[in-house]
Order: sequence, then structure tokens, then C-alpha cells
Amino acid sequence: MAVTHEPPVHAPGVDGRGFASGELALLRLLIDQVVDDDVSVLSEADLIDQIRQIESLQSSLAALQATRIRAFAQAHVENRLTDERADADGLHRSVVAQVQLACRVSTAEARTRVANARDLYAGFGRVRDLHIAGQLSAAKVSAIAVECRDLDTRRRRQVDARLALHDLPRLGIGRLRAMTRRLVAEIAPDLFRARVHTARAERRVTLRPAPDAMSYLTAYVPAEQGAACLAALQKAFVEVQVDPAPLTRTRGQVLADTLVERVTGQTTATAVNLEVQVTVPVQALLDPTSPLPAEIPGLGPVPADLLATSDGTKALRRLLTDHGLVIGGDSRRRTSTGLLATLVRARAQNRCTEPYYDAPIRHLDHIHRTADGGRTELDNGRGVCEFHNHVREQPGWHVARGPAGVTTTTPTGHTYLAPDPP
Repeated sequence: MAVTHEPPVHAPGVDGRGFASGELALLRLLIDQVVDDDVSVLSEADLIDQIRQIESLQSSLAALQATRIRAFAQAHVENRLTDERADADGLHRSVVAQVQLACRVSTAEARTRVANARDLYAGFGRVRDLHIAGQLSAAKVSAIAVECRDLDTRRRRQVDARLALHDLPRLGIGRLRAMTRRLVAEIAPDLFRARVHTARAERRVTLRPAPDAMSYLTAYVPAEQGAACLAALQKAFVEVQVDPAPLTRTRGQVLADTLVERVTGQTTATAVNLEVQVTVPVQALLDPTSPLPAEIPGLGPVPADLLATSDGTKALRRLLTDHGLVIGGDSRRRTSTGLLATLVRARAQNRCTEPYYDAPIRHLDHIHRTADGGRTELDNGRGVCEFHNHVREQPGWHVARGPAGVTTTTPTGHTYLAPDPP
């Protein structure tokens, strides 16, 4: 979803371009000057040298950003410890949310950046030096830090020293992650064993949208169970191969169809019974030749004729839209339920409406709180994830609807405009 307010409005005393430091402003100016340079005079070797230099600079800037994230987290917590409404979990949530908005990333990514910034100064001296020097990217540093997340500072120093024996810049992320994981298993076998047990308790299945009216069905299961599932599907393909009937499907198609058939219990993969909510542009109903697709909230566009040709039993709850606007409703209840809840979710396409974030909607929030006289109606409702619904309750946060849309104001005075429906 496109953000409609770039860049965010900043607090007084901060440069409108987002830099409070003269040195950073000069760097921004330099980039603006060289980005349009005539590169036709450069040789291929010159271009590769510049690409390498830019990559190194990106890594160093990521290390610099980590120092600022760490400093902000410390200042934010220290300045609010005297507030009786503040608590440790709430303050951490507030830090993560502000970093998420400032960096224009997901909450999960912001949480990782905050944790990495903290851990880089808690035992990872050599890794940090390589990061600052531009020899280790942020992704590689994150791979190392995540594997050591449960270790104390002393054990992190041990991992850091063992890693320093290798030429880390030459290793890929996969090798770095595997090497760090082995070191953790050796240095802290008790913690490693506990992590394995915890991970098994978190097994789950998730569904994510994919391009072209497809989806990713992911199972997070123990390694041996995953291997057993794949072996069973591969066995099904062997059985199809030896069947005297002509083979009309690829190996991947057979594996995918077999998975659907065995999970749903249907005879064929296409005979799946379903009930889905679909938003349909009114133009598509008025004009049979209209190219406008239907939309399954949270999964993306789907050709209307494709939905109509399923072999199974299909129930579609259609909501008419006009240029992305869903017809609204009103309610006297304190919570959004029934049709109103459906409309709020459909308007946001079942994605959190906070900027730079598109997690599934978990909570239906009142923009103007009911405790402050807010009504339970479509215009006062928004769909958000659990994280952002809770973070607005922290001191200094404010959400309001204005002429341009819904804005979120953070404790530092920065404001961010929610994205328009696509």
C-alpha cells in the first residue's frame, strides 16, 4: 500500500529533511549531487568499484543508524521512568513502534533492529567493528545477532571471539547463520536445547498472498516432520508416474494438488468448498467486459470468472466498491461487529492501516475512543494489528482523523499519515 504522506512532519527543531546533524545533511547533499552524474565516462571496472564502495557505505550507515537507535531507546526509557503509567513492556513497544515508523519498515523488522542495536554493544565487539568498517552488512550482522539472542554478554563475547577466527566478510548469510548456530550449541548447550523445545511448541501454519491470484501456505513444523511430509508427497508423484494414464501435470503440480487433497479430504484439489468475502467493483457488474478484478481482502486481486468456475461448493459474500470505497454503516455498540466489522476490514483489505506495515488485521479500533465520546461507525473505525492497537495506549501517542486521513502522532511529536486504500 502506498503511503500518502512523504516525508512525515517532524517535531520542532528538526530539519524538514529528517537530519538533525550537519554531517548527515552534507552526505545527503553529496548523494543528490552524484546520483545524476554522467556515468558514460566511467569504465566497467570503475562502475564495479563504485558499486562496492556504495555497498560498504550502506553497511557503515546501517551501523551508524544502530548507534542512534540504541541511543534513542535509552533516552526514551530514561525520560519516562517517572511516569506512573509507564511499564517496561509498554516502553519497549513504544520504542519499536517509533523506530518502525521512522525507518518505514514492518514491526518485526523494527523489533529486530532495536534488538540488534542493543546486542551489538553487549559482547559483539569484533562483529561491530566489521559492521562499522562496512565489511559486514546489516543482514549478516542480524543473522549473527538473532542466533545469539538468548545469550548473556559473556557468552556473546565467546561467540564473537570464535567468529573472529574466520574471514567473516567472505561468508554468505547462510554460512554465517549456520556457523553461529553451531557455536551457540557448543558454548551454551542448555540454552540451545531450550530454544529447540520452545520452537517446537510454536509450530503453526500460515497463509500469505502471492502474485497472480496465488498464495503461500507455510507449515512451521519440526524438521523431521517436514521431511516426512515432503517424502509422502514425493511418493505420491512416483505413484502417478507409474500409472498407465498419461502424465498431464508437472511434478510440482502433483505435489501441490496432493497436499490440498489430503488436507481438505476432497477427491480433487479443485473441488474445494469455500466461503470467502469478495469485494467487487460496481463497474465490473455494470460492464461484463470490464477488466477490473474482484478482490479477496488480504490475498489480492482475483479474476471474477476464475472464482465462478470452481468445481466445489462456493459461497461468496460480495461487497460493492466504487473506486476503492466501501459503502458504510453505523452501530450503537461499543465494538464493531457483524456487517460493520466486515466493512472496516474490507476497506483496509484486511491489512493493518498503520504506515509502512501490512500485517493482518487483528483488532478493530476506534480512532476517536469510545471513552472520549467516539461513535462505533465506519468513519471512526480502523483495522489494525494487535501491536499497533496496544501501542497507541502508551503515553504520548495520539491517533486522529483529519482532512487528509488518519494520522498517528508519536511521543517525539512526529506525525504519520495512514495509507489510502489501494
